[in-house]
Amino acid sequence: MDKKVKCLAALSITCAAVALLLAAQHPRTLGRHAVELPGTKPDMPFSRGIVVGNQLYVAGHAGYEPDGKLRPGGIGPETQCALEQIKQVVEAAGFQMTDVVATTVYLADIKEWGDMNKVYKTFFPEPRPARAAIQVTLGGGARVEISAIAVKAR
Repeated sequence: MDKKVKCLAALSITCAAVALLLAAQHPRTLGRHAVELPGTKPDMPFSRGIVVGNQLYVAGHAGYEPDGKLRPGGIGPETQCALEQIKQVVEAAGFQMTDVVATTVYLADIKEWGDMNKVYKTFFPEPRPARAAIQVTLGGGARVEISAIAVKAR
C-alpha cells in the first residue's frame, strides 16, 4: 500500500472510532428518564429532573410548598424550601448533594444574595458547586428559584 492509502485507512479508522465514542455518549444510548416526586403536579409541562447516563439535570425549584403556596418568611425560608426540593430530586435519582457540580440561582432582588447564601451553603459541603446568580423577575411573588446539575463519578 502506498502512503496515501495508508493515511486514508488510518483516517477512516479514526473517524469510525470517534463516531462510536460519540454514539456511546448520545442520550438515547445512555438512557434518559424523568425523576418525579410524590405529590407533585403531574400536569406540569416539565420534569423535576432528567437523568442521562451519569448526569442529573434538576429543574428550577422555588420556595413553593407542595400545596402550591410560598413558604412564608422571605428569602431565607424560600431558599431552604427550594433546596429541600432539589435534594429530594437528587436523592430520588440515586445521587447525593455532593454530586451536584453546578447550580443557577435566580433572585428577585440581588440585594438578597447574602441572605440566600446563608442558607445555600448549609446544603453543599466543600468543594461547593460552581454557581451563577442573577436577578430576574419571578412569578407568583417568589424571591428565589434554583436549578442544579449533578454528575456521578463513573
